[in-house]
Amino acid sequence: MACVNGFSQTSGVDRFVGFDLGTSGARVSVIERISPEELNSENCCPYKEIHSDSIPWTDAMPYDAAPSWIYAIDTLLSRASSSSVLLSTVKSICVSGTSASCLMIDSHKAGEVTRSPRMYDYDIIRRSEGTTYGIKAKELLEQFAPARHTAQAPTGSLAKLLCWNEEKRIESGEVLCHQSDYVSMYLMNNGKKCGSGRAEMNRIVFSDWHNCLKCGYDVKNLEWPSWLVDCLEHAGVNDPVGRGIIPPQVVSPGQPMGSISQDISRKFGLPEGVTVVGGTTDSNAAFFAAIGGTQPEFGTAVTSLGSTLAIKQLSRTFVEDADRGVYSHRFPLFGDKSTTDSSTGDNEAWLIGGASNVGCAVLRQKEFSNDELKELSRKIDPDQDSPLSYYPLTKKGERFPTADSGREPLMEPVPPNRQEYLHGILQGISDVERDGFLALGQLGASPESPSIVWSCGGGAQNEMWMKMRERRISGICSNDGAKVVVRRAP
Repeated sequence: MACVNGFSQTSGVDRFVGFDLGTSGARVSVIERISPEELNSENCCPYKEIHSDSIPWTDAMPYDAAPSWIYAIDTLLSRASSSSVLLSTVKSICVSGTSASCLMIDSHKAGEVTRSPRMYDYDIIRRSEGTTYGIKAKELLEQFAPARHTAQAPTGSLAKLLCWNEEKRIESGEVLCHQSDYVSMYLMNNGKKCGSGRAEMNRIVFSDWHNCLKCGYDVKNLEWPSWLVDCLEHAGVNDPVGRGIIPPQVVSPGQPMGSISQDISRKFGLPEGVTVVGGTTDSNAAFFAAIGGTQPEFGTAVTSLGSTLAIKQLSRTFVEDADRGVYSHRFPLFGDKSTTDSSTGDNEAWLIGGASNVGCAVLRQKEFSNDELKELSRKIDPDQDSPLSYYPLTKKGERFPTADSGREPLMEPVPPNRQEYLHGILQGISDVERDGFLALGQLGASPESPSIVWSCGGGAQNEMWMKMRERRISGICSNDGAKVVVRRAP
């Protein structure tokens, strides 16, 4: 889960901690480098997981509350420190959060939250109904952002920032902070929790390429673009970079940002000087975890089947279309700006994809239990199509493979047989995945279609579903009829 290029290169029992704040809960993974003797042709991953733990979001600890995030981190670290896992040899910590989930803090008041979190699926148009805030923010994006730029999405962090400013002008000291940024800041906070109220304790928000993409960060030239600065200044937000209203320091995922605080070190038995490295987003973290620290081939893809569905594919080409919810993350293992020939694209690699609001959450909404899912799945033939054509959203609004704030769930007709119902739902989710890969190919992915799709998340445990997905994805494969392989991530 921690970004692989942030790892220490020393031998021994050096360990690395990764936190993933996802749609259904938070998870921690502790890994260590394996010895040369353990490496073989069957086990080419240079790291092994020695501890994992998770905590779900609940009504008392909701996913969209900053105190919940900190409580989850504290709980997971506390459990790890009391187990057989030796945190005393940890070298670095990395945090991933849900894409475009953000809040605003007061950098002059120890990171006090000034605007409550707006999460990955918060749509400024849909959520601002009855007001003009979202409409005005979207008009600004359309006026200044390049056509079909990722930042034009109404669920992006730049859209949320502009909408906040329309609701109430951004004040001195307020800073945009992504979910991952906020947790990383907490870990580095000199012994003070975010929002502790010490006015003299200023905060600098560090962020990373991946989290800043939907805020308009230029991942090709690694800078905040002039159009974004012009957009914010036109909205009345003067000198947004100099004043730090958008994160002034944006690093590669895995690049050192600072060290943990003395308070965190003492509280959880971590050594002083543990490095906090640049984070990433949850579906990107899934990609890193699936490839296991190795350098993947172009065409390698990962599908995250959690509460929502997200796909990522490693491509030679940069593709982008906000109308379809498609964007490209710079892949950090293939060199950086100093080693890339921008005229040819040599040494560049892009993690392209998108995230849908369709996903496994609909199964809970329709009251399928784990036992029922297992039993009914065994009876479904993955080689047979269901006659049901569902679009299994849990609520109005879609992000990918078409960005449509008005998209309604389509879950009718409901058959009397629960097996048929489940078959239709799983097929509907599979079709969104298939259409997502099709959209990437149509927009210029290289290769045009994936060669292997690693699956992670709760939905990846369903063997029948993997076969169904493999058949449907292979149906859009253009490389001479080759079959796409769908596997569970290790």
